[in-house]
Amino acid sequence: MNCPSRVNPAHMDGWNQNPDSLNADATTRADLGEMANARLRRDSSEMGELQQLQIEEGGKDNDNEGNNNGSEEGKGVGGAGVTENGTLAAAAEGGDGGRKDGGLGKRPTPAMVRFGKKAWHIGAKYLSFIGPGFMVAVAYIDPGNYATDVAAGASYRFRLLFIILMSNIFAIFLQSLCIKLGSVTGMNLAENCRAHLPPWLNYVLYAFAESAIIATDMAEVIGTAIALNVLLKIPLVAGCAISIVDVLIILFFYRPSGSIRALRAFEFFVMALVLGVVICFCFQLSLIENTSVGEVFRGYLPSSAIVESQGLFQSCGILGATVMPHSLYLGSGIVQARLRDFDKNEGNLSDLGTTESHDTTRDDRDTEFAKYRPSLAAIRSCMTYSIVELAVSLFTFALFVNSAILIVAGASLYNVDGSDNADLFTIHDLLSKSLAPAAGTIFALALLLSGTSAGIVCTIAGQMVSEGQLNWTVKPWVRRLMTRSISITPSIIIAGAVGRHGLSRALEGSQVALSVILPFTSAPLIWFTCRSQYMKVSVGAGGVDEGSGEDAERDSPRDVQMRNHWITASFAVVIWAVIVVMNIALLVLVGKGVA
Repeated sequence: MNCPSRVNPAHMDGWNQNPDSLNADATTRADLGEMANARLRRDSSEMGELQQLQIEEGGKDNDNEGNNNGSEEGKGVGGAGVTENGTLAAAAEGGDGGRKDGGLGKRPTPAMVRFGKKAWHIGAKYLSFIGPGFMVAVAYIDPGNYATDVAAGASYRFRLLFIILMSNIFAIFLQSLCIKLGSVTGMNLAENCRAHLPPWLNYVLYAFAESAIIATDMAEVIGTAIALNVLLKIPLVAGCAISIVDVLIILFFYRPSGSIRALRAFEFFVMALVLGVVICFCFQLSLIENTSVGEVFRGYLPSSAIVESQGLFQSCGILGATVMPHSLYLGSGIVQARLRDFDKNEGNLSDLGTTESHDTTRDDRDTEFAKYRPSLAAIRSCMTYSIVELAVSLFTFALFVNSAILIVAGASLYNVDGSDNADLFTIHDLLSKSLAPAAGTIFALALLLSGTSAGIVCTIAGQMVSEGQLNWTVKPWVRRLMTRSISITPSIIIAGAVGRHGLSRALEGSQVALSVILPFTSAPLIWFTCRSQYMKVSVGAGGVDEGSGEDAERDSPRDVQMRNHWITASFAVVIWAVIVVMNIALLVLVGKGVA
């Protein structure tokens, strides 16, 4: 509606009694003109963005020309143009003979453009975080997993797939806590134990962690020896001795404090080993016949096999082989590289590294732990992506490989004579006879790749444990030599005295030992992530308190609380209780001689 500036204006011939509704000068309501002009500028800006997008995609340029009397013409791909006086013009016809969209179909809206850009940004950032999840996943597909999964498949076919699924969920949850602990505190689990626990408790936990690493390394030695025996006919004793140098040269290239590019190159090498194992088992599954998909998927449901004596023994072995204690130290220690790289690029690194320890009452350890602490911006930018990348890696590759081992064993060994004492040698021989000669070779090759890759990450985890809990700095190859020397001795004795059957039983027993150790190494992880005094981040002088509720009142305005929510803490306690109950039942059965 027009509001003339005069109440009773004189109408002269030729005067326009219906001026442009957006002409602010012809009205007394200037606010309408301001809103309309703002709306016009916004529409013109959006149309310009769309036209630029279409030009980049190979479309034609708009051909908008105003005539001398202000008529509007908008023929071209955009279907709209701008006249000489700056107003938006809508096209009457498209360039293809009447189509309003100019022959290019439906134009993307500004929301679609923004969504595409955001999706591209998220995808590119996720790709930059790929690597640590594979490093952790390697620990869950080591030769110990082969032994426990083969035994479970031979005894109960597919009914223990539920334990693999449950163990994988437990692993994802605990590893997420590891990433959170390493991101917020800037220290791995071992360093937090030395910084915040009494010395006697720290030494006890170190003994458990070192025992777990030796048991894991024993599994790598046995698995490598079996693979070399099957592939190259190398005697088992010699295979155990050769395994001491299998990845010695590779470890020279691992520099956790080096450049991010060199670290990612090392991670990509480990990823290649994991993908090699996955390809091997894809081929193995393609050879299986007379097995329905429904029968396999029903194995992911709970069954009575879990509570049977032998089933419980094998379930605990699967649990220990999947949620390996040393992987918790590894997961909490490999996330700092990307946090440091973020702070370095943002220029925050010089302001960090002087943060004092949370516990300043302990002798002189406050200066010892006055090291790099990630900024709040780095934590918020990196932690979520690290957790997602790890969850995807574990729930795809680790779950697939462990399930594939059990499925291949269940389809090949169940109800077969001699399957009661099934081991890696048995499944190799059976796969070669029943499926194809190449099937057994590929299985052994996957075993060798798993042993090599798992040996690498086991050494890295051992390095973190010794340096973190004892402040004992040693080169990776020296660490490798020491742990392998300890684990190789019983392996050689068993291989020489008992032979292949003794090695298989030792391999399966080492995974049960890992299950027994798991509650002791996971308890401090849950404790640290649930405590306010450890899980807080300083936002610096003048920073805004980002806490809320009780946290904002209790904590300093310079601290942001990032401890576990009570729901997360409850799930953690439940998972820990399940692990404890399973191991107590296992120890009772072993004491009675049933398992």
